[in-house]
Amino acid sequence: MTDLIIAVDGPAASGKGTIARALARHYGLPHLDTGLLYRAVAANVTMLELDPAQEADAVAATDFPDSLMDEPALRSDEMGKRASIVSAHPLVRAALLQRQRKFAHQPGGAVLDGRDIGTVIAPDATAKLFVRATPGIRAKRRHAELTGRGSFVSLDKVLADIRARDARDMGREAAPLVLANDAMLLDTSFLSIEASVEKAIELVEGRRAEQA
Repeated sequence: MTDLIIAVDGPAASGKGTIARALARHYGLPHLDTGLLYRAVAANVTMLELDPAQEADAVAATDFPDSLMDEPALRSDEMGKRASIVSAHPLVRAALLQRQRKFAHQPGGAVLDGRDIGTVIAPDATAKLFVRATPGIRAKRRHAELTGRGSFVSLDKVLADIRARDARDMGREAAPLVLANDAMLLDTSFLSIEASVEKAIELVEGRRAEQA
C-alpha cells in the first residue's frame, strides 16, 4: 500500500489541529502537531532564561527531550506567542526540519499540521489541505478556549494577538505561512467541527482518487 502523507496547514485557531487529529483517527495514522515543537523550544528558552527574540538563544533551546512535548503548559496562549517568535528564526526551523520530515515519511505515512507542512516539510504529501477562517471567528474560538481553561482575557486582546501572529507567520523570511500551489482550500468559518472534518475527508479522498 502506498504511504499516505497528509499535510494540514493554516493560521492559528483555524481548526487545522482538530481536523488533522480527526484525519489521523480516520485513516489510522500517527499525527504530529508541529506547532508543539516550536512551543517546546519556547518553553525551553523560558526555562533556560534566554531571549526568544535572539536567534542564537532560540537555537540553543532546540535540543529538548521528547517528554517536554507532553507538558500541558505548552498549550497556553503565552507559550503560543513565544512560539511564534522563535519559529521566525531560520536556524530554529532548520534545526527542527529533519525531525519533522522523519515523522512524515515513516512507513505507512502520517498526518502533520502546522504552517509549512505542504511547502517545506512534506512538499511530496499525498494530500495538502490549507485550513482557514476569518480572523474574527478565529478570535472567538480562541477566546472561548481560553475562557474554558479559566484564562480571562478580552476578545479584543485575543483578536489583536491573532492578527499579530498572522503577520509574523506570513511575513517571516523562513518558511512563511502560504498556500501551496497544489493545496486544497478548506474554509471553516461557517462550518461545524463535524462538517469541517467531513469536508476534509472528502477532499483527501478526491485527491487520492486523482492519483490512483
